[in-house]
Amino acid sequence: MNGTSSVLSIRKLRTEFRSEAGHWFPVVRDIDLELAAGETLAVVGESGCGKSMLAYSMMRLVPQPAGRIGGGQVWLAGQDLLSLSERDMRAIRGREMSMIFQEPMTSLNPLMTVGRQVVESIVEHERCRPAQATRRALELLDLVGIPEPGKRYEQYPHHLSGGMRQRVMIAIALACKPKVLIADEPTTALDVTIQAQVLALIDRLKRDLGMGVILITHDLGIVAEWSQRVMVMYAGRKVEEADVESFFVAPMHPYSRALMESVPQPELAAAGQSLELAEIPGAVPALDKMGPGCAFATRCSYARDSCLPAEPALRDLGAGRVVACVRAEEFAS
Repeated sequence: MNGTSSVLSIRKLRTEFRSEAGHWFPVVRDIDLELAAGETLAVVGESGCGKSMLAYSMMRLVPQPAGRIGGGQVWLAGQDLLSLSERDMRAIRGREMSMIFQEPMTSLNPLMTVGRQVVESIVEHERCRPAQATRRALELLDLVGIPEPGKRYEQYPHHLSGGMRQRVMIAIALACKPKVLIADEPTTALDVTIQAQVLALIDRLKRDLGMGVILITHDLGIVAEWSQRVMVMYAGRKVEEADVESFFVAPMHPYSRALMESVPQPELAAAGQSLELAEIPGAVPALDKMGPGCAFATRCSYARDSCLPAEPALRDLGAGRVVACVRAEEFAS
């Protein structure tokens, strides 16, 4: 690695897809990322910004032959994952680095009991007897807060609520105590109460196991409560990174500011002020049709001529703050 204490270190990661015309275009663009043990890094942005594809790239689950890793390095505890064979990478997934996917109902096998699915995750990576794997699976179901784990062990996914299915997915992801957990929109389609329970569970297990967590979300409320750092992605690229407190006090990229202004703020209603939300005009550009300049310029109320000829470089402003905007200093306070 690079001498840091990071459990996960990414350098210039680039993922590409093939267009209908046969040309390769980037969907993850030269991402740098550091994650420490026991830390939660939130990755935020609109749908289509490349958040999930970044996660798939880390796990080397980019669909082929339509997609490919175009370059870069992914270091996990001193090992470059992109240099491994697929066989060796399968041994890493689930054991060293795990992922919770967005939709537990489609991620779980409907024809297998949930207990058997947890057991399979254990025996895939650990040498143990069936009885030992069963005991471990029951312990995991109990650990993630599933009541009557012995009863649930014998049930199928459709017997469980959405929150219970998500807990099973967490149990599977944690079966081998991974160093890194990637949670891709882990509370999608869950009601608010269950969302809080699932996030509190991930946070507690992170501290108990000393994992690093990458939390992919579009919900800035979740970011504020459950993460220590935040990385904003737009059009496949990192455009801002900061510690959570600094980010919410003074977002320094216009896209970050626009995201913030589009979030309801109940304290304004309590003070009798308007709750009217700001809309971000337009949409994320098609990544296979992007031209030169800042990808956000056509939607940005702060854009000027200098934003158009070339894409702004990602600048290090100190104290862990990086931003890709020529006007970043104007938003410092």
